[in-house]
Amino acid sequence: MNYLALYRQMLEIRRTEEHLAKAHQAGMIPGACHTYVGQEAIATGVCAHLTHDDAVFSTHRGHGHALAKGVPPREVMAELFGRVTGCSRGRGGSMHLFAPEVGMMGTSGIVGPCILQATGAGYSARLLNKGTVGVAFFGDGASNNGAFHEGLNLAAIWDLPVIFVCENNLYATEVPFSYATRNTDMAERASTYGMNAVSVDGNDVLAVYAAAGEGIRRARAGEGPTFLDCKTYRTRAHAEGMPSLGTYRTQEELDAWKARDPITTYRAHLVSEGIASEDEFAQIEREVVAMVEESFEFAKSSPYPDPATVAEHVYSDG
Repeated sequence: MNYLALYRQMLEIRRTEEHLAKAHQAGMIPGACHTYVGQEAIATGVCAHLTHDDAVFSTHRGHGHALAKGVPPREVMAELFGRVTGCSRGRGGSMHLFAPEVGMMGTSGIVGPCILQATGAGYSARLLNKGTVGVAFFGDGASNNGAFHEGLNLAAIWDLPVIFVCENNLYATEVPFSYATRNTDMAERASTYGMNAVSVDGNDVLAVYAAAGEGIRRARAGEGPTFLDCKTYRTRAHAEGMPSLGTYRTQEELDAWKARDPITTYRAHLVSEGIASEDEFAQIEREVVAMVEESFEFAKSSPYPDPATVAEHVYSDG
């Protein structure tokens, strides 16, 4: 395991998201912008085990998944700015990031379909004997969607190579999960479908890495799907421009989760264990900040799509 690579990936996501939040505040991003701040350990821990042939399907909060799967920060930023150099050629924006060349098969603002899409990818992998896996990232709110039942049930009865990653951040937009669901134990709910299901501290990248590694090993070995209930928290608003606090959560709750920040706690762990030094972290910080700054300038200076190409990428060419 490359401990510093995990740290670098989490920091890349965090610094990119912080830059995007500022760009949205400055009016540079058309449309919505849902950041992944606070949840970086999950995408990092899961995607560290994946290859470009493995298929990932994501949600409206998908920037972190795209970055962890291998989409360059410059292409993510350019896409949010609506530029032709973006991963979706400026046509998708924040909630529609596609990069099939690295196995990022799409994000969507519709709640739940990624569960079915990842199940389909697992079915395809089984039929073609590819040895690959399908991965769905989704929030706790998606568990009350019909797609949740259909996808988990099908993956279980056919022992498909699928990893279901529930990023359980306690709220669906601003609705508490405890209000919307009587049984909030996601691993217990998933286990009733007859699959391997575990709960994990979603703010502990090593815990996520270990659980995901075992699930992906099982999937590749033909031992069926795994469900990961990753307990985490987003420390920014549901979407930029919306209130971060208010009627649905308190400052005390937010502060308590910020104290469990996945990046700072992991950094402290590596230092205390003598695995890495503060000088190494400072060097990584400089390199990541420089890369994000370069990505921002690249995105800002990139052209918008030519209006004459509006009909491209709409239908298949035969």
